[in-house]
Amino acid sequence: MPTRSRVPLGAFARASYQCAAVRSRGDNGGVNESIPVVRATEYGTARLMPDVDRERAWLLTVDGAPQSYVDLDEPTYLEFEYTRRLGYVLDAVAEAGAALDVLHLGGGALTLPRYVAATRAGSRQDVVDADRGLLDLVTEHLPLADGAGIALHAADARSWLEGAPGDSADVIIGDVFGGSRIPAHLTSLGYAREAERVLRGDGMYLANLADSAPFAFLRSQLATFGAVFEELAVIAEPGVLRGRRFGNAVLIASHRPIDAGALARRTAADAFPARVEHGTALREFVGGTRPVGDADAVPSPEPPGGAFGIG
Repeated sequence: MPTRSRVPLGAFARASYQCAAVRSRGDNGGVNESIPVVRATEYGTARLMPDVDRERAWLLTVDGAPQSYVDLDEPTYLEFEYTRRLGYVLDAVAEAGAALDVLHLGGGALTLPRYVAATRAGSRQDVVDADRGLLDLVTEHLPLADGAGIALHAADARSWLEGAPGDSADVIIGDVFGGSRIPAHLTSLGYAREAERVLRGDGMYLANLADSAPFAFLRSQLATFGAVFEELAVIAEPGVLRGRRFGNAVLIASHRPIDAGALARRTAADAFPARVEHGTALREFVGGTRPVGDADAVPSPEPPGGAFGIG
């Protein structure tokens, strides 16, 4: 889930409040209209809203909070800042175009699975999301391309992970939010160990986290994954890292070295630049924070009002 985006999203607000439509010429010269779709699912009210500025692009919200953005004509287009940062890491995991086995914990509108399928043909991907109704809505209105190699599973992320075979994934991406918070059982040392078991030796765990100063949650997650993986890095906007606002932070954990320099150059060149923290600076940031056990795990912090929104 993204914190409030600074990319102009007024088009979505117009679609929501005025039921504006994306219009495209049909084969008969007429006008085909795409209008907002609203459905109650197991975990909230999901809404798909068309972007009036991009012909086949959609925003998914759940209970009013933005979850995903998808452009069906351009699956490599990543609107949200945190998804672009995850995309930069995915681009660097292996040589360009090489197929990967990727496990996505949290589905949304399947933005990153579509991205991997488009950039790494032949990849095998599993997407796990507890909200079967949401998966049905997304695949009905935003169908996957034929032969995309994406398998969908309606299940609890940790339960599915615990049943997955060991050494079976090159990348695991954790992006699970219950409402606007990451569930407690996906923040513990036991969860991190399961992720490490399922990853291959040179695999990477990536996660979308959200926090603000004094960063008790972010520090706890770094300590927890640092107890399992030798290498850690965080990508976040400088204003978030300086404690000026609540925001997203992308966690990277692996056993192999992370090319923080290359990531830093790419994220610094983004429309909304980010910073990569790694090595000594990150260890000092974590300090004496202890890993989180299952009995002590808590959800990520409740975001302040307006942190998740459109506009």
